[in-house]
Amino acid sequence: MSLSNDPTLSGWLTHHASITPDAIALSDVHGSMSYAALALAVAQMRSGLAVLGIGKGDVVGLQLPNTRDYVIALLAIASRGGTFQTLHMPYRAKELKMLLADSGARAVIVSQSDTAPRAQDVLSVRDDLPALEYVIVAGAPPPGTLPLSQVMEQVADPADRVPLNADDRFLLLYTSGTTAAPKGVPHAYRSFLNNARLSAGELQVSANSRILSLAPMTHLYGLFTLHLALSSGATTVLLPAFNPATLLQDLQTAQASHVFAAPAHFAPFVAQDAVQPEHLASVQLLCLSGAAVPQALAQAMDARLEQGKVIQLWGMSELQAGTFGRPTDPADKRFATAGAPVPGTELRVVDEAGQPLSAGQEGVLQVRGPSVFAGYLNRPQETSDAFRAEGWFDTGDLAILDPDGYLTLTGRSKELINRGGVKFNPIEVEEVINTLPGVQDCAMVPLPDATMGERGCLCVVLTPGTELTLEAVSALLDSTQMAKYKWPERMEQFDSLPMTPTRKVMRATLAQQVLARDS
Repeated sequence: MSLSNDPTLSGWLTHHASITPDAIALSDVHGSMSYAALALAVAQMRSGLAVLGIGKGDVVGLQLPNTRDYVIALLAIASRGGTFQTLHMPYRAKELKMLLADSGARAVIVSQSDTAPRAQDVLSVRDDLPALEYVIVAGAPPPGTLPLSQVMEQVADPADRVPLNADDRFLLLYTSGTTAAPKGVPHAYRSFLNNARLSAGELQVSANSRILSLAPMTHLYGLFTLHLALSSGATTVLLPAFNPATLLQDLQTAQASHVFAAPAHFAPFVAQDAVQPEHLASVQLLCLSGAAVPQALAQAMDARLEQGKVIQLWGMSELQAGTFGRPTDPADKRFATAGAPVPGTELRVVDEAGQPLSAGQEGVLQVRGPSVFAGYLNRPQETSDAFRAEGWFDTGDLAILDPDGYLTLTGRSKELINRGGVKFNPIEVEEVINTLPGVQDCAMVPLPDATMGERGCLCVVLTPGTELTLEAVSALLDSTQMAKYKWPERMEQFDSLPMTPTRKVMRATLAQQVLARDS
C-alpha cells in the first residue's frame, strides 16, 4: 500500500499507523513513540479541539519548541481541518499581536516558563485580538487560559476527524517581509506534501531514516524535515532547542542518519576543531541551509563524515524546498552551490527588464512549479506584484545558474538581515529607534559575521549635543517586547547617511562605510 498522490497529514499518519504501527515516529529524551501511539495521541487532542469548537478553516497559532507536544498539536489541528500558524519561539507580545491579528486566529498554543512567559505575552495584547477565543498553554497556565494537557487528554472520538482533500489549506507561514509588516503565506496540502514526498526520495530518506532538525519546526526549514519523515514513515528525532554546550553530545545520542542545520550551528565548533568524526558517526547526510554556507565550512564538515555527505538547500516560505544538493553530486557542486531544483520545480535568472539570462550570468531569481504558493493572505496587490507572466514567482534574490542548472545565491534584492538563518526587516526596528530623542536619522545594515552569517549594525545621525548608547537602544527595544535577535549588535554614528536622489538610504554603501572603519 503506497501513499496517495493527493496527500494530507492525516492520511499519511493513518497510513503508517495502519501499515507499520510499531515503527518509531518520534524519538526524544523521554524515549520512543510509535506511529500507532502518535495516531492515538493526535486523535485524543483532535477531540479536545472539537470540544472547543475548533474546526475546518479555523486558524490556530502554534508557538512551541521541537517537542512531542508540537508534533501532536499540529497534526491534531490538521486532523480537525484547521490551519496551523507557525509562530517563532523568540516572538514576544509585539510580534504575536501583529501576526495573530493578521491571521484571525481563533486559538493559540504557547509555552509558559519563567524565562519565556509567552502566555503572559499573549494575554497582554488579548484585547487587541477580537478573533482569539482560546489561549492554550504548555506549562503552568495563567488565569484566563487552558492547560494544553486538558485539551490533549480527551477520549478519542473517530467522528471528530474532519474529511479532507489535498486542496484544503493546512498551513499559514509568514515572511520576514520587505515592509514592516510580514505577509501571510497560506499553503494547501498538495503543494507542500508532494514536494516533500519527492524530496525524500532525492535525499535518500526511507522508513529506516532518523531525521534530526537543529532548526526549530516553527520555521519552514525545520517543518520541512517533519514532512520528509511523515512522507516516508521515518523517525523524527526531537531536540527542543539548540544548545552549544551540549550539541556534540546531542548529536552522538541522537544517532541521526539525516541532520538539517544552519551554518551557524557548526561554524564555532569547526573553528575550534571541536567536531570529531565520532560525533557524526551515524550521519549519512548533513544539510546546511538558512544562510550563506562558506565553502571551507562545507568541506570541513564533509571531511568529518565517515559515511555521509554535506549538501546545501535553498527554500522560501512561498515554496518550501526549491533546490538542494544530492548525496551523489560531485563535491564541488555540494560545497559551492545550493544544488539543483526539486523535481517539478523550474528556475530561471532574469535581468532588470525580466529577460532570461544565460548560464553564469547574475540576475534576479524566479521560480515556478507545483509547490509555489497561490498568493499572500488578503494581499492581492502584493500577490500581483510578486508574479510575472506564465506563473513565474519573483523571489527577490540575486543568483547565478550554472550550465548544469545548479544554483548559487549571490545576494538579495530585498533589504533583509539574515541572522543565523532567521531573517528580519530592519525597517521595523528603525521605526522604534527613530522615536528616541535626538535621533535625526537611522538605518540598520547587515555586517558579515563568521558565526551568524550576518549581524545588524545601527547607523545613526544625532542632533548636535545628543548622545546615544547601544545599551539605551536595547533598553528601548526591550520595552516594546521586540524579539532580541532583531536588536542591533553594533552602533556607528554618522554626520549623514548616503542617500539616493529620492532620499532612500543606500544601505549597501552604508555597510561598506562601516566596514571601512574597521580597516
